[in-house]
Amino acid sequence: MKYVLMFIETEEFAHQLEAMGELEREAAYAAVGQWFADHADKITHHAHLAPVHTATTVRLDQGEPVVTDGPFVEGKEVVSGFAELEVADLDEALKVARSWPACPIVEIRPLS
Repeated sequence: MKYVLMFIETEEFAHQLEAMGELEREAAYAAVGQWFADHADKITHHAHLAPVHTATTVRLDQGEPVVTDGPFVEGKEVVSGFAELEVADLDEALKVARSWPACPIVEIRPLS
């Protein structure tokens, strides 16, 4: 079964990352790299998204489509990347998600 793990940053997490020293930040990035290596047999695709300020949003629920710069209105959490997994079931996807070493929120969705 295929699932997508969406890695969601909070404002607090972004501030913590910014406040890290160079060595601490390198260690955090190394932990993420190791996580991808540890789960390479299950990950079929992954990507890091460009910063949130590069987002463009199209709202289709108010008559004419409205295009705005930036992510969703009043968003305090942003999707910073994703990984597509091929695993047996949700339990296995949860096991992989629980070991994620970075952003404090991981949303899991099955691909349909």
